[in-house]
Amino acid sequence: MNSHFLYPSAIFASKEPYQINTILGSCVAVCFWDPTIRVGGMCHYMLPFWNGEGLASPKYGNIAIEKLLEKMYDMGAKKLNIVAKVFGGGDVLETKNPQFFIGQRNIKLANEMLEELKIKIVSSSVGGKLGRKIIFHTHTGEVKQRYVNRQGEK
Repeated sequence: MNSHFLYPSAIFASKEPYQINTILGSCVAVCFWDPTIRVGGMCHYMLPFWNGEGLASPKYGNIAIEKLLEKMYDMGAKKLNIVAKVFGGGDVLETKNPQFFIGQRNIKLANEMLEELKIKIVSSSVGGKLGRKIIFHTHTGEVKQRYVNRQGEK
Protein backbone atom coordinates (compact mmCIF):
# COMPACT_ATOMS: atom_id res chain seq x y z
CA MET A 1 0.00 0.00 0.00
CA ASN A 2 1.14 3.53 -0.76
CA SER A 3 2.21 5.63 2.19
CA HIS A 4 2.31 9.42 2.61
CA PHE A 5 3.73 11.47 5.50
CA LEU A 6 1.60 14.56 6.08
CA TYR A 7 3.60 17.56 7.27
CA PRO A 8 2.07 20.46 9.22
CA SER A 9 0.16 22.93 7.00
CA ALA A 10 -0.54 20.22 4.43
CA ILE A 11 -3.51 18.38 2.91
CA PHE A 12 -3.54 14.97 1.26
CA ALA A 13 -6.41 13.02 -0.29
CA SER A 14 -6.46 10.11 -2.70
CA LYS A 15 -8.78 7.85 -4.65
CA GLU A 16 -6.04 5.20 -4.44
CA PRO A 17 -5.62 3.31 -1.13
CA TYR A 18 -3.10 5.24 0.98
CA GLN A 19 -1.84 5.14 4.50
CA ILE A 20 -1.45 8.76 5.66
CA ASN A 21 0.88 9.25 8.64
CA THR A 22 1.29 12.38 10.72
CA ILE A 23 2.51 13.48 14.16
CA LEU A 24 0.51 16.00 16.19
CA GLY A 25 1.17 18.17 19.22
CA SER A 26 -1.06 21.24 19.50
CA CYS A 27 -1.86 20.87 15.78
CA VAL A 28 -5.10 19.20 14.73
CA ALA A 29 -5.66 16.64 11.97
CA VAL A 30 -9.10 16.22 10.45
CA CYS A 31 -9.72 13.03 8.47
CA PHE A 32 -12.60 12.96 5.99
CA TRP A 33 -13.95 9.69 4.66
CA ASP A 34 -16.75 8.90 2.23
CA PRO A 35 -17.75 5.27 2.92
CA THR A 36 -19.90 4.98 -0.22
CA ILE A 37 -17.02 5.57 -2.67
CA ARG A 38 -14.28 4.61 -0.17
CA VAL A 39 -12.05 7.68 -0.50
CA GLY A 40 -10.45 9.73 2.21
CA GLY A 41 -8.14 12.58 3.01
CA MET A 42 -6.49 14.41 5.88
CA CYS A 43 -5.49 17.97 6.72
CA HIS A 44 -2.97 18.94 9.39
CA TYR A 45 -3.26 22.53 10.58
CA MET A 46 -1.24 24.54 13.10
CA LEU A 47 -3.45 27.54 13.94
CA PRO A 48 -7.22 28.02 14.00
CA PHE A 49 -7.89 31.11 11.86
CA TRP A 50 -6.34 32.83 8.89
CA ASN A 51 -6.24 36.54 9.66
CA GLY A 52 -6.69 37.62 6.05
CA GLU A 53 -3.06 38.70 5.61
CA GLY A 54 -0.65 36.97 3.27
CA LEU A 55 -1.51 33.62 1.71
CA ALA A 56 -4.67 31.70 2.66
CA SER A 57 -2.60 28.68 3.69
CA PRO A 58 -3.73 25.29 5.02
CA LYS A 59 -1.57 26.21 8.03
CA TYR A 60 -4.91 27.61 9.29
CA GLY A 61 -7.79 25.32 10.23
CA ASN A 62 -10.54 27.32 8.55
CA ILE A 63 -8.61 27.16 5.25
CA ALA A 64 -7.35 23.55 5.62
CA ILE A 65 -10.79 22.04 6.34
CA GLU A 66 -12.36 23.91 3.40
CA LYS A 67 -9.57 22.87 1.00
CA LEU A 68 -9.77 19.22 2.10
CA LEU A 69 -13.52 19.26 1.54
CA GLU A 70 -12.96 20.63 -2.00
CA LYS A 71 -10.49 17.79 -2.68
CA MET A 72 -13.06 15.26 -1.47
CA TYR A 73 -15.70 16.74 -3.81
CA ASP A 74 -13.18 16.67 -6.70
CA MET A 75 -12.78 12.91 -6.09
CA GLY A 76 -16.56 12.39 -6.28
CA ALA A 77 -17.43 12.43 -2.57
CA LYS A 78 -20.88 13.71 -1.58
CA LYS A 79 -21.19 15.98 1.43
CA LEU A 80 -24.05 13.96 2.95
CA ASN A 81 -21.83 10.82 2.95
CA ILE A 82 -18.66 12.37 4.38
CA VAL A 83 -17.79 11.66 8.01
CA ALA A 84 -14.97 13.19 10.04
CA LYS A 85 -12.45 12.00 12.61
CA VAL A 86 -10.57 14.64 14.61
CA PHE A 87 -7.23 14.24 16.40
CA GLY A 88 -4.65 16.31 18.25
CA GLY A 89 -4.88 19.68 19.93
CA GLY A 90 -2.75 18.63 22.88
CA ASP A 91 -1.47 21.20 25.37
CA VAL A 92 2.13 20.25 24.75
CA LEU A 93 3.58 23.65 25.69
CA GLU A 94 3.87 24.47 29.39
CA THR A 95 2.16 27.86 29.68
CA LYS A 96 -0.29 29.74 31.85
CA ASN A 97 -1.10 32.33 29.15
CA PRO A 98 -4.53 31.53 27.63
CA GLN A 99 -3.47 33.12 24.34
CA PHE A 100 -1.07 30.19 23.90
CA PHE A 101 -3.70 27.47 24.39
CA ILE A 102 -3.44 26.78 20.68
CA GLY A 103 -4.49 23.13 20.99
CA GLN A 104 -7.81 24.08 22.62
CA ARG A 105 -8.45 26.77 20.01
CA ASN A 106 -7.65 24.32 17.18
CA ILE A 107 -10.08 21.73 18.61
CA LYS A 108 -12.83 24.35 19.01
CA LEU A 109 -12.41 25.46 15.40
CA ALA A 110 -12.70 21.87 14.07
CA ASN A 111 -15.82 21.16 16.15
CA GLU A 112 -17.55 24.43 15.23
CA MET A 113 -16.66 24.27 11.53
CA LEU A 114 -17.75 20.65 11.11
CA GLU A 115 -21.01 21.36 12.92
CA GLU A 116 -21.61 24.36 10.65
CA LEU A 117 -20.84 22.21 7.57
CA LYS A 118 -23.15 19.48 8.99
CA ILE A 119 -20.37 16.87 8.78
CA LYS A 120 -20.69 14.29 11.54
CA ILE A 121 -17.65 13.63 13.74
CA VAL A 122 -17.72 9.85 14.18
CA SER A 123 -14.65 9.69 16.42
CA SER A 124 -12.08 11.97 17.98
CA SER A 125 -9.13 11.97 20.31
CA VAL A 126 -8.25 15.51 21.28
CA GLY A 127 -6.68 17.54 24.06
CA GLY A 128 -4.59 16.20 26.92
CA LYS A 129 -0.87 16.75 27.47
CA LEU A 130 0.62 14.28 24.98
CA GLY A 131 1.32 14.33 21.28
CA ARG A 132 -0.12 11.72 18.93
CA LYS A 133 1.04 9.68 15.98
CA ILE A 134 -1.85 9.09 13.56
CA ILE A 135 -2.15 6.54 10.74
CA PHE A 136 -5.22 6.94 8.51
CA HIS A 137 -6.20 4.37 5.86
CA THR A 138 -7.98 6.27 3.08
CA HIS A 139 -9.78 3.24 1.63
CA THR A 140 -11.26 1.91 4.92
CA GLY A 141 -11.56 5.07 7.04
CA GLU A 142 -9.67 3.28 9.82
CA VAL A 143 -7.40 5.39 12.04
CA LYS A 144 -4.72 4.09 14.37
CA GLN A 145 -3.35 6.35 17.08
CA ARG A 146 -0.40 6.14 19.44
CA TYR A 147 0.43 8.67 22.16
CA VAL A 148 3.87 10.26 21.99
CA ASN A 149 5.76 11.58 25.02
CA ARG A 150 7.58 14.90 24.97
CA GLN A 151 11.23 14.88 24.04
CA GLY A 152 13.30 13.74 26.99
CA GLU A 153 10.39 12.28 28.98
CA LYS A 154 10.07 8.59 29.75
